[in-house]
Amino acid sequence: MAENDNYNDDNSGEIDVQETDTGEDISPVLIEEEMKKSYIDYAMSVIVGRALPDARDGLKPVHRRILYSMKEAGITYDKPYKKSARVVGDVLGKFHPHGDMAVYDSLVRMVQEFSMRYPLVDGQGNFGSIDGDSAAAMRYTEVRMEKISEEMLVDIDKETVPFQPNYDGALTEPTVLPAKLPNLIVNGSTGIAVGMATNIPPHNLKEVADGLLMMIDNPDVSIPELRTAIKGPDFPTAGTILGTEGIKSAYETGRGRIKIRSVADIEEMKNDKHRIVVSELPYQVNKANLIESIASLVRDKKIQGISDLRDESDREGIRIVIELARNTNPNVILNQLYKHTQLQVTYGIINLALVDGVPKVLNLYELLQIYLNHRMDVIQKRSQYQLRKAEERAHILDGLKICLGNLDEVISFIRNSKTTPEAKEGLIEKFQLDEAQAKAILDMRLQNLTAIEQDKIESEYNELVEKIADLKEIIASDSRKYNIIKDELTELKENYADERRTDIQSSDEELSEEDLIPEEDVLITITNSGYIKRLPVTTYSKQHRGGRGVAGINVKDDDFVEDVFVASTRDYLLLFTNKGRVNCKKVYEIPQGSKQSRGKALVNLFELENDEAVSSMITVKEFSDDWNLLMATKYGTVKKTPLSSFKTRKKSGLIAINLNENDELVNVILTDGQNDIILVSSTGKAIRFAETNVRPMGRAAQGVRGIRLNPDDRIISMDTISDDENAKLLTITQNGYGKRTKFEEYRRMNRGGRGVTTIQMTPRNGPVVNVKTVRDDDDIVVTSYQGLVIRIPVKDIRVQGRNTQGVKIMNMRENDKVIGVARIKKDDDN
Repeated sequence: MAENDNYNDDNSGEIDVQETDTGEDISPVLIEEEMKKSYIDYAMSVIVGRALPDARDGLKPVHRRILYSMKEAGITYDKPYKKSARVVGDVLGKFHPHGDMAVYDSLVRMVQEFSMRYPLVDGQGNFGSIDGDSAAAMRYTEVRMEKISEEMLVDIDKETVPFQPNYDGALTEPTVLPAKLPNLIVNGSTGIAVGMATNIPPHNLKEVADGLLMMIDNPDVSIPELRTAIKGPDFPTAGTILGTEGIKSAYETGRGRIKIRSVADIEEMKNDKHRIVVSELPYQVNKANLIESIASLVRDKKIQGISDLRDESDREGIRIVIELARNTNPNVILNQLYKHTQLQVTYGIINLALVDGVPKVLNLYELLQIYLNHRMDVIQKRSQYQLRKAEERAHILDGLKICLGNLDEVISFIRNSKTTPEAKEGLIEKFQLDEAQAKAILDMRLQNLTAIEQDKIESEYNELVEKIADLKEIIASDSRKYNIIKDELTELKENYADERRTDIQSSDEELSEEDLIPEEDVLITITNSGYIKRLPVTTYSKQHRGGRGVAGINVKDDDFVEDVFVASTRDYLLLFTNKGRVNCKKVYEIPQGSKQSRGKALVNLFELENDEAVSSMITVKEFSDDWNLLMATKYGTVKKTPLSSFKTRKKSGLIAINLNENDELVNVILTDGQNDIILVSSTGKAIRFAETNVRPMGRAAQGVRGIRLNPDDRIISMDTISDDENAKLLTITQNGYGKRTKFEEYRRMNRGGRGVTTIQMTPRNGPVVNVKTVRDDDDIVVTSYQGLVIRIPVKDIRVQGRNTQGVKIMNMRENDKVIGVARIKKDDDN
């Protein structure tokens, strides 16, 4: 920057204002700051005013102005077509001061069936083709609104959306449309702004409506659950989506990449020749350019074996015929075409839209929630408008009813009045009316004084009273508004929904089965005779302490429920047996059963010996070196092994621990290596020691002594001790008794000692069955020998000292006993 004596560049940051010879004030500014400010203003103008759609109605300003202008001009679906030039002129002159081709190009896209999944404008004439042909000039083509566009504008005249002045202040225009149709997600949007872009794919209306209905019924629905309704994008040109990973990423994060492949069939011809017939193309692929690229590859001999290439497409659909030479493998040629041409493309999804005027990348849940919030607001404002109009009309009818009730007196009074103002003032004073009511009486026609017309007034008044009460209920009740939205969505499905066009297939690189499994918490149940099943944790509702429970499994006389466990469907399930072996499966691979069914036999899922039974179950997300598995045996031995040692999956299982003669593995827990551990025996003895006292060992090691037991005693359970002040040790006994005890009552000891008493065992409460570290907001599921199950809040179980017997938490039937306990964390229920 050149030196300038008039420029003050000291540390104060102030700029001198200089006065010119003409008396004008000039303020010198840094060109960098001015460029930055001007560019930001320009960028925000493009982002907000031109390139990005509003998340509520899914429209950019130009599309919104086209629909509103056509509505105002009466160019609706049930009226004759009008010249496109007329629509473009209206939009330019009233609302959109930009180039005419910008408006016409947007109008053309709203007509094209290969561009929009549900076109918003009905066109007559040449509006271009999938080959990239341009539309005819606007003076030749004609348009009118599609019927579905009415759903975008319905109730706009009922003060449902805000209006703003147009560019010259002469008119007003809506800032958003009421949009009964979830347009953003069903039609998608594409736009390039400054420094950002949006690329939202279209979807099937029926699937989107089903997803919205699912959200209304369950506001806490997860995205994996929504994906069971909304499978993925549904393009107007059909095609096939390969894999679900890109869809999953887009729905969960707002960004993702999907592969779209053409639909191509291989047909046999004479003389051992084949041809490839392409009938569907990926979205936004130019057919003419595609054919030219294939021809270019053949000319350059990058693909050999193609003898003829023809475009046989017509009004019935696309048909590209690729004839092959004799003795040419058609599958090889087709794979080469997928690799080198736009018969297969990658579509980048960016769910970027304006939320409260700010660009934001939205996941699937947010896209749907914004639509629901918008419709709730529209219904609220519409109801308020209708309520005001109904109350105003009811008020007028009140005045008319007063008139009809005093008809002779009113007629006489009006007849004797010299002027209309005198009559109006007299009616107001004599019958306690207001000005509007008095005017309505004076404006009443004589035919309205007949008995039939009087009955109509009374009937209309009664209907308005009911309508007013109903509208007030709608305004005050979210559930009423949601029910209205549900009815609207059902109506949209009935009137406009069609079948999915785009197929979704699994790619070779993906485990598609897992991608389609909703991630949810389930209850794993195992019986003594070796049956396993999973079912949602919500199957068992909460009961109060001392309840009898509900029937959980119809067990045989010689069978009983041995253990229950809470896990996520996406977790790995490690099943440890009493013989020290471990088997691994994904939780979703465990068959789901009903509440009363026993499930599937373990021997059909795992390789088990005749006298081998499952003793413990652990679920993990991944096999990390940061975690350990701590094991306890019946005779008090403990062993710690890194979790990563169990990463290998074998059908026959792995050795988890080497056992001494007659010993058995009874419990396994997941630890981080820094906790205190508590071991509990069936007679109520407990020992607390630091986990660091147990060194890490390999899978084939035997372990070290954890507690010294009496000959008639055995270990039944083990858990980690939490530093959380709300955490306590829950002890459950065989006869349905239990208690919570503070961890401060268990002093830390060296492993290998005899421990302390954790519960007074008597014939009344019976031996200890299980212990769990629990928090106040947890629930527990207790299962009995005869298959009864009860779910109760932990906070309902009394906190007591070590030397107590506990309180009854479950009423047991004769010859029944508690056999399994599972903890359900607060987050597991969501």
